[in-house]
Amino acid sequence: MTEQKISRREAILHALVELLEKDPGARITTAGLAKSVGVTEAALYRHFPSKRKMFEALIEFAEEAVFSRCQVILQEQEDVRVRLQQLVHLVLVFAERNPGLCTVLTGDALMGENEALRKRASQFFERLETQVRQALKEGEIRQGLRPRTSSARGADFVLVFMEGRVQRYVRSSFSRLPSNDFDEAWGLVSEAVWAAHS
Repeated sequence: MTEQKISRREAILHALVELLEKDPGARITTAGLAKSVGVTEAALYRHFPSKRKMFEALIEFAEEAVFSRCQVILQEQEDVRVRLQQLVHLVLVFAERNPGLCTVLTGDALMGENEALRKRASQFFERLETQVRQALKEGEIRQGLRPRTSSARGADFVLVFMEGRVQRYVRSSFSRLPSNDFDEAWGLVSEAVWAAHS
């Protein structure tokens, strides 16, 4: 019984992500979603009390997938520069593999939805910024890496790069892949964040 519930719940979320990917600008209705899953609207509400809860479940999935992997990177990598590069690459590849989810994280799919839901989605990038800021501070303390500016401004710059690539991916109808030319682009970001090592 529980397995049936879980699989139906996952099917609903999967269908929602597919709809977001197929028609990024369209407003998702529970009627349209129910039709695409092949159930009644009442059946949808048995698994999710509201559309907001469906979006929240998608955001939670993204957080779990990305931040659990972030922890692995933090534990495995000593060099903060490598850590940061891998963390940013992780987010961009995750975005690339989950186009429908990107529209939720950037807020595009949440236009006209509850404001609290939009704030909830923005926490994803806020948490990333905190991780980046901590990494920059740690690089300064443990490795003697000299930032060109404060760790807060450095983190801001890294996030602008990351969010910009994800946003452009959504805006291009998923044709401009976030991880394209990553090594070259990251080299430029890295130069902007840290002063040259003597």
